[in-house]
Amino acid sequence: MGFPATESGIELKILKHLFSETDAVMFTALSPMLESAQTVAARLDRPEAEVAARLDDMAEKGLLFRLKKETGSLYGAIPFVHGLYEFQIKNLKPDFAKMAHAYFEEAFDRAMQTGADYFLRTIPVQKSIEVTHNVASYDDAVEILRSKPFIVVADCICRKTADLVDQDCGKPLEACFMFGSMGQYYLDRNMGRKITLEDATDILTKCREAGLVTQPATSQNPAGMCNCCGDCCGVLRAIKKHPKPAEMVFSNHFAVVEIDGCTGCETCLDRCQMDALSMNDDGLAVIHEDRCIGCGLCVTTCPGDALKLVIKPETKFRTPPANMAEQMMLMAQKRQARP
Repeated sequence: MGFPATESGIELKILKHLFSETDAVMFTALSPMLESAQTVAARLDRPEAEVAARLDDMAEKGLLFRLKKETGSLYGAIPFVHGLYEFQIKNLKPDFAKMAHAYFEEAFDRAMQTGADYFLRTIPVQKSIEVTHNVASYDDAVEILRSKPFIVVADCICRKTADLVDQDCGKPLEACFMFGSMGQYYLDRNMGRKITLEDATDILTKCREAGLVTQPATSQNPAGMCNCCGDCCGVLRAIKKHPKPAEMVFSNHFAVVEIDGCTGCETCLDRCQMDALSMNDDGLAVIHEDRCIGCGLCVTTCPGDALKLVIKPETKFRTPPANMAEQMMLMAQKRQARP
């Protein structure tokens, strides 16, 4: 996503809030590649024990990523999102929440618009897909959960931030899943809790009933999966501001209306997070395809079964990056090409 500058300088205030000068110097000596304290110490020409202690302290403050292994810990630099911002979930306070909110409104929302399609992707509510429709496993939230050795659930940093600036939407807070080494880091820092597949599917069901959009990381083997709302979620809020959100997301489905079944109840208008539906002069639902991100939330609550989710034509169907390394490379390339 990058870390764009602002006229107000709010991004610098955020850095000063998070980092001491000593921590900042240490952070700039790291790379996104995981390295041992010994390697970092050699680069800085400082004692290994001193560097290891500083890195562990920064990891506990959410200022870098740490992977604990039997042979020792490995450390790496992290971006602002997903990274520095989300890793403050355990100790989020109103002052930081207000700064983060201001930064998103002034500049970071545009950064998210540019990188949204490779950061998170929208996958459909399974009940919105016809049983004859073969959904790829990477587009099926339950299959993603089932494929993971363990699942960690954490509070949503976006809704927690919104609550602290008096803009909370009231939707479920414990709604973000983490897997693999990211999940372990959340456990190590007590930022989340380990749950069973059954627990995870129950949470997923409640999130969808509440009208949250399921968004895993874009890769086929994601390290996390969020359940987001258009009121609080940084990504959805950012693309909602765009005149054509459908162009900003990685999604393989879109909704259509069968007018004969529409009762004009307007339930779909309340469910849609992108304002992709409106009522025509006859009081019947109309979908604006430029705004539909294919989540299927409108389909599952339509009393007349007038809405359905369909797969995009082959020319527009996209296969997610195979892994997170490919995902991050594509994001970096897209940011480099940004005008």
